[in-house]
Amino acid sequence: MKKDEYKIAVLPGDGIGPEVVGEAVKVLQAVADAAGFQLDLQYAEVGGAAIDKYDTPLPEETLDICKASDAVLLGAIGAPQYDNLPSNMRPEKGLLGLRAGLGLFANLRPAQVYPALVDASSLKPELVAGIDILIVRELTGGIYFGEPSDQDEQHGLSTMIYTRPEVERIARVAFEAAQKRGGRLCSVDKANVLQVSQFWRKVVVETAKDYPEVELSHMYVDNAAMQLVRQPRQFDVIVTGNMFGDILSDEASMLTGSLGMLPSASLGEGSGMFEPVHGSAPDIAGQNKANPIATIASVAMMLQYSLDRKEEAAAIEKAVAGALEQGARTADIAREGENVLSTTEMGELIINKVKKLLS
Repeated sequence: MKKDEYKIAVLPGDGIGPEVVGEAVKVLQAVADAAGFQLDLQYAEVGGAAIDKYDTPLPEETLDICKASDAVLLGAIGAPQYDNLPSNMRPEKGLLGLRAGLGLFANLRPAQVYPALVDASSLKPELVAGIDILIVRELTGGIYFGEPSDQDEQHGLSTMIYTRPEVERIARVAFEAAQKRGGRLCSVDKANVLQVSQFWRKVVVETAKDYPEVELSHMYVDNAAMQLVRQPRQFDVIVTGNMFGDILSDEASMLTGSLGMLPSASLGEGSGMFEPVHGSAPDIAGQNKANPIATIASVAMMLQYSLDRKEEAAAIEKAVAGALEQGARTADIAREGENVLSTTEMGELIINKVKKLLS
């Protein structure tokens, strides 16, 4: 429901996170000013920034702020200096804690190729032109959360477990997304080997009965990985488990030419969380070189999925496309001889276009 004021939790994170989040917040503020609603921005730490300040990757205060918000904007987390910490103290544990604490079970990752960037992909332009894929990844179950989990000097154990409610709810998210898109859903599993995947497929097939207008297909994960680079336009919506989705969504993102271009939305029981697909890129942190488009596009997803502001979301998407069409490039998507914009220059260009579109 549209409101006059929205409380947004802002988690800048580590590395380039504060830089790209800074530009995304400016875009969100420009939208709010143009559309006539207010923002209550609540900043908090997570990941390495939280470890440095609170000696934990997810302070209780941060989780409380997120729970009380209409939506969460996250930058990126992680840095090499934390790599040798115990697993329960790593920055990534903060991200997993946010997902579990907010009940975020569905991760939506679009992989869409902007016409102006067809040549930026490592694949041939004729393969990637027109790609518009949505990967729906189950986010709080599977092998990342399975119990028992153990290791010693002689063995390591991780268990992949899915329950019927977990599979059914992520399947419904995917079917409903397919209804609003091309009407095709591909469920990816490893049912030829794994019992848990056979169960996954059975539940997806049963759920499909409620969505007769959606064409359901199935694909083994190894074949899906191959097909994404062989014939990516065959896919509309893909639904899959946590680990498979983690891998396939990163693969799909590179079809577009750069991780710096792609947003994501994590949805579930409460506040949605919106973040770029890329990592914290500590090698370029603080240099005003990072591409802010993925984080700005994540704000567009926030407006669409959590704030019920579809017109404003569309304006951001049009502004990004317009900037790219006129040749605006950050270093990660620039070809030799092209003019390279800084993080703040790209952000300012998109802000100006958003203002014009919403004026």
